[in-house]
Amino acid sequence: MRTACFVTGTDTGVGKTHITCALLYATRQRGWTAVGMKPIAAGVEADGRNEDVTRLLAASSIQPPISLINPFLYDPPIAPHIAAQEAGRPIDLAVIQQAFARLQTWVDVVWVEGVGGFRVPLDAQHDTADLTQCLALPVVLVVGMRLGCLNHALLTAEAIEQRGLSLAGWVANQIDPAMSRFEANLDTLRTRLNAPLLGVVPHGTTPEQAASALQLPGFCAESLGF
Repeated sequence: MRTACFVTGTDTGVGKTHITCALLYATRQRGWTAVGMKPIAAGVEADGRNEDVTRLLAASSIQPPISLINPFLYDPPIAPHIAAQEAGRPIDLAVIQQAFARLQTWVDVVWVEGVGGFRVPLDAQHDTADLTQCLALPVVLVVGMRLGCLNHALLTAEAIEQRGLSLAGWVANQIDPAMSRFEANLDTLRTRLNAPLLGVVPHGTTPEQAASALQLPGFCAESLGF
């Protein structure tokens, strides 16, 4: 049975791509094929590619066309709705749905990485939460462990629930190795987030190393027999 999940974060810069790559490796290590998708990206390197998209492709089982992995890419590393407006190329959720559906026919698991946080605007009417609803996927929340993460994590979890979506689990990503009272903050999130902790990823790990620190969400185990 094929399955998929949406990976969101408490903010931009919390390691969504790192954790998505780790989830790709964790899935493949269990003998299943997987591909990473980043429907919307902003920021282009000198080679004309987006770094996050390149990393997801490197961690995937297959190498599909970039247009399916990343249907909407904008040059400046700015908020996607502003980038789309400046480029004159609006983000079309139907196009993303079609690309996602094609990817699902090729692999066991599609890991879809969002852009920025859960409520980042995509246009005048839609945001990343609407994209998640459009794809009808359970959500894995990446919590960037730093000062302020408690508020961000709890608000994001509340927003996910309000949209009628399932929070399949969360990952504590140690983006600040010097975070004060790390364990106390982790315990607070364990108590207050109504979802399983899928793993604590130490600072400075490679995606392959991070994969060994992660459990896959329960729905993956049920669907794929992990």
